[in-house]
Amino acid sequence: MSRLSRTVLLAFAAAVVAGSCLHFVYDLLSCTVTALFAPVSESLWEHVKLLYWPSLVTGLLLKDRPGPRAFSLLLGAVFMLAVGYVYHIPLGGESLLFDIILYVLSMAISLLLPYFLDGPIWQKGQGVFLLLALALGAALLVFTFLPPSGLLFTDLSGVNTWSTYPY
Repeated sequence: MSRLSRTVLLAFAAAVVAGSCLHFVYDLLSCTVTALFAPVSESLWEHVKLLYWPSLVTGLLLKDRPGPRAFSLLLGAVFMLAVGYVYHIPLGGESLLFDIILYVLSMAISLLLPYFLDGPIWQKGQGVFLLLALALGAALLVFTFLPPSGLLFTDLSGVNTWSTYPY
């Protein structure tokens, strides 16, 4: 962990707390603006907002390693969606503790992994990674109001929602 400064670790902790708080913002203040940044349902896709926006703001504040940071944000989102999908759908899991641990691990991938990624690939691919990260943000905004049908966009707030879903 020699590559992680105290500033980075504090930024990580602040981002985790900020994302956790975002989870409740839409319930407290339901409007178009809060819908853009906070989950409007308990779908797997909407929960990516808890990762994306705090990671984006933290990356902008730290002002370093844009290529690895964009890649790590994408990897964290894919990890969160993939593990969440497997846990909730085929396994029928509904543990809040599991979801919290998954969220913190996804944030660690997004915010701490960039400090362990070195090499020329990050400079060469920086533009692509940044474009894909922006595309993910755009998809989060668009799918807030126009969610496609599918398991990633299904609200899981009901008891045994996933175990009874016909997939």
